[in-house]
Amino acid sequence: MKVYLVGGAIRDRLLGVSNDDTENDWLVVGSTVDEMISLGYKQVGKDFPVFLDPKEHEEFALARLEKSVRPGYKGFEFNVSSKVTLEEDLSRRDLTINAIAQLDGEGPLIDPFKGQKDLEDGVLRHITGAFSDDPVRVLRVARFAARFSSFGFSVASETIKLMKSMVSSGEVSALTPERVFKELNQALSYETPSQFFNILYLCGAYQKIFPSIDSLINNKFAYLDNLDTKRSIIKFAIWLINENSTNIEILCDSIKCPKKYRQLSLITSKYYNFVCNFYQQSNDKVFDFFQETDAVRRKDRFEDVVMVFDLLGVDISPVIELRDLLANIDTSRFDKGNIAMSISREKKLIIASFLDSTK
Repeated sequence: MKVYLVGGAIRDRLLGVSNDDTENDWLVVGSTVDEMISLGYKQVGKDFPVFLDPKEHEEFALARLEKSVRPGYKGFEFNVSSKVTLEEDLSRRDLTINAIAQLDGEGPLIDPFKGQKDLEDGVLRHITGAFSDDPVRVLRVARFAARFSSFGFSVASETIKLMKSMVSSGEVSALTPERVFKELNQALSYETPSQFFNILYLCGAYQKIFPSIDSLINNKFAYLDNLDTKRSIIKFAIWLINENSTNIEILCDSIKCPKKYRQLSLITSKYYNFVCNFYQQSNDKVFDFFQETDAVRRKDRFEDVVMVFDLLGVDISPVIELRDLLANIDTSRFDKGNIAMSISREKKLIIASFLDSTK
């Protein structure tokens, strides 16, 4: 049996972006499940044989062939015969840049599909027509376009054409909500997530995957790029800042996003224009804003709310100043039997005084 380092670890090393977060993808050629177990490897893969080595606990997968038998990324049958060759395994992968191998992670590179040339040229190119068997690859190509945007990568025209055909055939409809959110969340963590959305829009997948969201404004998602944060939840809220609550609810239901993503997006979209015109708001509306955002008790979430507004260029200083005044109310002087009403009354007085001072 032979062991090869393949995929992302090789790609990232060649691009000079390899780091401690880069996972090694080890491929075992010429072995069997029984042999791997006899050597002390622990089988962990459910769909196909993947093993953990007994020392470093890294993952090792047997070389395999795939055959699509039904729509979706789970609709595959696998052949893990010891006769499957390295090139056969590499041929089933999504992009040429992810199909480069190296024996034991050392020595000359094995590159049957000219992935190094595409790395040099900055091209994301599929390997074979089998690319269309897995709809997740549409998301992955878009995500790679976002991740490697700073290197000047673009998607090959023939790959875009194939992705369009996958959309028109309904293949992307087989995507699971969990996988859509996973790829979206990862793409949002990059410096230029606009490329993720632009590629999806170009091939028609955006309209299928996010039908309730109409965010293609004049700058084509560029407002999401080069923000001073890597936190996906913040960029998620910024992406949806101009959407109404109904559309946001539909989206969050469709991709099963975490509750905190939903809450932050609903709050920031509701109060975006409000905060932009903060000094023009009535005392009651300002009071309601601080109550709904729970600014005093849920400090972490409120910090996320104001971060969204700040990254959008809104002057958040009056919001922060007033929040601090409300947080410093001395509750010890209130009658404990009626403390909630007393605190509300005090908050309203502080808000009225603050807004009057700005007129």
